[in-house]
Amino acid sequence: MGSLPQEAKVVVIGGGIAGCSTAYHLANNGWDTVLIERDVLTSGTTWHAAGMVTQLGTTPQITKIRKNSVKFYNDLKDITGLDTSFRQTGTINIATTKSRHQEFMRQKTMSKLFNLEIEIIDKKKFKTLYPIAKNKDVLSGLYIPEDGQADPEILTKTISIAAKKKGVKIIEKCKLEKIIKRGNQIRGVKTNLGTIDCEYIVLCAGMWSRQIGEAAGVSIPLYPNEHFYMITEDYKNLPKDLPTFRDPDTYLYAREYHGKMMLGIFEPNAKNAFKKTGKVPNNFSFGEFKVDKNYIKMLHQLAAKRIPTIKNLTIEKYFSGPESFTPDSNFLLGETEEIKNFYVCCGFNSIGIGSSGGAGKAIAEWMIKGHTNQDLFNLDVKRFEKFNSSLKFIKERTTETLGDLFKMHWPYKQLETARNIKLLPYHKELKKLGACFGQTAGYERPMWFSRNKKPIYKYSYGNQNWYEFAKKECIGTRKNLGFFDLTPFVKFDLSGKYAHEQLQYLCANNIKNIQGRTTYTQMLNLSGGIEADLTVSCLKKNYFRIICPALARSHNKSHILKNLTKKVKFEDVTDKYSCMGLFGPNSRKFLTELFGNYFSNDNFPFSRGMYINISNIKIWFQRLSFVGELGWEIYIPIKKTKIIFEKIKKLGKKYKIIYSGMHALDILRLEKKFLHWGHDITSENNPFEAGLSFAVNFKKKENFIGRKILEKIKNKPLKNKLDLFSLKNNFKPGAPLMLHDEPIFKEGKIVGYTTSSNYSFFYKKNLCFAYVKGEIKDKEDLSVEIEGKKYSLRLEKNPIHDVNSKKMRS
Repeated sequence: MGSLPQEAKVVVIGGGIAGCSTAYHLANNGWDTVLIERDVLTSGTTWHAAGMVTQLGTTPQITKIRKNSVKFYNDLKDITGLDTSFRQTGTINIATTKSRHQEFMRQKTMSKLFNLEIEIIDKKKFKTLYPIAKNKDVLSGLYIPEDGQADPEILTKTISIAAKKKGVKIIEKCKLEKIIKRGNQIRGVKTNLGTIDCEYIVLCAGMWSRQIGEAAGVSIPLYPNEHFYMITEDYKNLPKDLPTFRDPDTYLYAREYHGKMMLGIFEPNAKNAFKKTGKVPNNFSFGEFKVDKNYIKMLHQLAAKRIPTIKNLTIEKYFSGPESFTPDSNFLLGETEEIKNFYVCCGFNSIGIGSSGGAGKAIAEWMIKGHTNQDLFNLDVKRFEKFNSSLKFIKERTTETLGDLFKMHWPYKQLETARNIKLLPYHKELKKLGACFGQTAGYERPMWFSRNKKPIYKYSYGNQNWYEFAKKECIGTRKNLGFFDLTPFVKFDLSGKYAHEQLQYLCANNIKNIQGRTTYTQMLNLSGGIEADLTVSCLKKNYFRIICPALARSHNKSHILKNLTKKVKFEDVTDKYSCMGLFGPNSRKFLTELFGNYFSNDNFPFSRGMYINISNIKIWFQRLSFVGELGWEIYIPIKKTKIIFEKIKKLGKKYKIIYSGMHALDILRLEKKFLHWGHDITSENNPFEAGLSFAVNFKKKENFIGRKILEKIKNKPLKNKLDLFSLKNNFKPGAPLMLHDEPIFKEGKIVGYTTSSNYSFFYKKNLCFAYVKGEIKDKEDLSVEIEGKKYSLRLEKNPIHDVNSKKMRS
């Protein structure tokens, strides 16, 4: 144990594999780094991990990080001169259902974007590679030859040696007592051995992270569940280079383990650990749980069915220990919303050994730059809100997400646990109208309206069971009048003497300080990447309302607050107002009959807003439309919402109003070539690549974040460009099913990837947004690969709906 330093630039809390990797990568970039561990290295969960290292993830971001893990683990031998225990024995996942085979084909297609070697194998090759398993019911296998396995303790301690070589001070038996902050900024840590002054901390404390964060006023949504495996006696003649193995349709996994077999299951209905107290004991360093007999029985049956020789082996060890899981099965990275320079790297959902090498690199680069140029939002801790870390929510949700790792990763899948957190004021009325609800930022919002069938999803990689209803909603909106609930939109109010000045600094476009004016804009980082996509409305001089996507609440709040340079009043009013969208050619006629003569083009031009008193309720009407039609967004005090909805519903019968969900909204915005932050635009993209140069105003005198880099690149050729494409042949809806992250080919080489897709029922086209290298010419021969097959693409130079926006602005 080293002596405790009095100061450091950064303190890493936690000596598992994530903490050691983070410390190494920070020190490798020249940062003065101290790692503190409450007990000894690997205590907690690292010591009992299965040690399986696979590169393929469910998203491109996770796949990139895991590829970096493999590279780092291979480099460690040269860095330290030691055996790391990491061996690239390969991984095999098997499919026993047609749907799982389709999933494998899509994963193989996505993997081409990262030059990841993957082979779809038949049952014969599976038997050759994995001779101890039965293959009668195997339809196919997904084989990744460069995956591997490691002994978690040996690998972690090797990383710690590499970190020490870079100057990291590792202090074991050093218990965190308090995180010291001044205002909302990190100032140090207090431990049982003394205090360390520091500028940054990184919380890598695994299953303890939530309660450590809670004590500091920080929300970290993870919770430990009981995770179970068994280890056999020595297995004679077991090949040491046997690939790691997964049978996801039965939740089973297996690996060779020092001449024995380790076999476990990702329980479909998991059990919370420490259920009574909701807290991880401070001394639970190498603790175990009593093994559930039902799990033993289930595991024995599944293992013996796939690997019959297991029945003849003595089980030396049954193990049940804690692993922490998050609400969506993705891990947690990034700076917390609540405290500046408080970063996290935790919540690895039982894939920490395979992910931590790359995650440590990613979080180090994020901290050094102050932002990330990678699209890491689906890993950013700020994708969640405070309610996500409440014990009631997180304990219920993680009973599902543990097993979800091996379940089918269906498109449009909705999680089933911890629902009905936030209900719309007229939830019951929408339910009666046939709404099928999905959960967004805690809100139950209509995804589609069934009308004459049970409103439930039937998942597939082909035709979606909601297509017939979304078709009616899209066509009804385009031809008549659609009603959309938009309540989950994030709503921030910014006011005060310096409010306009600060918005000019935060936003790339020119914000008007004139009552009723609305501006579409982006907020950028210092590298010019798009951190937020939003509208800013001036409710009155020096009083503004910011509207942004539902899932970006914590992310955008953090970005705004940390970049304010002068005192303004900031208020999150998201839950104080509902929002309804009335869109379509009859929207003006409808609103005029319902509320009065406010809505003519002269009185209420496009991109304007005004307060109107309706039944003694002060309501903000805003003339914008994400679907590309004439229409208004209506912001109503949440407690008065039902009154207005009843009026709309009553008159709506006369107009045959079409109640519409989020799937229809997504289709309609694609037709209009409107973008979605988090898919089509992210911190990885600049406005020029995304076709948003019209929203960058270099004429305004004020500086804005990212201006310097944009001015440098504005006249340079684009490296990538986002465009709208359609499939050349008129395929049916869902045949093929385009989604996102499918590679784009030109002359046999990958030149881009899709970001979002859907089927246009009004124009009968399969549409997708895609980034493609350089400029695109009309006749270039481009194709997209979907589930292993290539389809020719047509460039849609303009929106396929209302090219000149005459309908929207009329």
